[in-house]
Amino acid sequence: MEKYTYTLPENRIAKYPLAERNRSKLLICDKGKVYHRTFRDLPSLVSQEVLMVFNDTRVVQARLIFEKTTGSKIEIFCLEPHKPSGYYQAFQQTSTATWKCLVGNAKKWKKDPLSMKVELGTGTGMRKREILLAAEKTGRDKDAFLIRFHWNPEDAYFGEILEEAGKTPIPPYLKRDAEPQDKHSYQTVYSLIDGSVAAPTAGFHFTDAVLEQIDRKGIARLNLTLHVGAGTFQPVSTDNPANHPMHAEHFYVSRRAIQTLLDHQGEIMAVGTTTTRLLESLFWLGLKLPEGKESSAVPMFLDQWEAYKLQAGSREDSLQKLLRYMTVNGLEVMEGITRLMIVPGYNFRMVNRLITNFHQPGSTLLMLVAAFIGEDWRKVYDYALANDFRFLSYGDSSLLIP
Repeated sequence: MEKYTYTLPENRIAKYPLAERNRSKLLICDKGKVYHRTFRDLPSLVSQEVLMVFNDTRVVQARLIFEKTTGSKIEIFCLEPHKPSGYYQAFQQTSTATWKCLVGNAKKWKKDPLSMKVELGTGTGMRKREILLAAEKTGRDKDAFLIRFHWNPEDAYFGEILEEAGKTPIPPYLKRDAEPQDKHSYQTVYSLIDGSVAAPTAGFHFTDAVLEQIDRKGIARLNLTLHVGAGTFQPVSTDNPANHPMHAEHFYVSRRAIQTLLDHQGEIMAVGTTTTRLLESLFWLGLKLPEGKESSAVPMFLDQWEAYKLQAGSREDSLQKLLRYMTVNGLEVMEGITRLMIVPGYNFRMVNRLITNFHQPGSTLLMLVAAFIGEDWRKVYDYALANDFRFLSYGDSSLLIP
């Protein structure tokens, strides 16, 4: 891991975004040549032959702060739904829902349920009503607690309760509390599908104006959904990354998206490392499908090192198998989980260009960048440090072309 670290001064971490996000710096590394522009120049740097792929996941207000009668505060960080396990169903749940959660100050929480009052309908013209939300521990799932939430009146949706009562799960390295503006700034302008507890931050620099320029130029865009988990911030704590347990993330891909990828003959530009992981995972998941057995229901799951053991085929064969699987099983949307960990030595099968921010030293995200552009990653980070680039989630951006 010492090969994939660098010194990041604290004052280079962007604590807040720029007021105009498309004015962020954009570093370009094109086959080893490094220079920079401004992010609003991106459309002029992309040809019409490129397909831009975005992760349209939406960050949920996942941090609930309960206060006990003693004055102690307990933070419940909702990681992913447990019962029901589907994201859409969990957010539409009434009366009760159980989630896998991290609990802050857990020693102060014994057995008694926690409760808080939540005022719904705070938007203009909405009918206001008060909800009593309660939380109780029901078990453990590895490092997480299983927390059962229940509320009264029972007809409220858990998604709307979370949106009103929760706080934005900004990254711990910002070393500050979430502020009201984070609810909007820690979100991409194209976010659609609720589920992430960490943002796909490469998309932060896109504004409506930049997207309109991309569309006017005739550059094709495609949305996929991968819900980003809190594990994305987990540092690699072992000397050998092979011993690092990669976190699992849920994805949703439409049949139309698979067809678009299959039909596209040019290069693919992934907006963000999360989009990259999903695109590459799709390639291996297609190859995993047993030949001629597409009608069998197989769990869509890719384990951490599975891609390194599978025999590679063509992108076309993989996508055609996924499409047949969805067609035979009557699926408009394919769901699955990926634990793919991309490290140097990985051979990219789907992604040709990558837009990404500047990542923490010794992180899985930095290793993905090193896998994508090789030793040029050091040249990129040295250039960014020497030219006053802002780092991490609210920082500047880069366009990487190996």
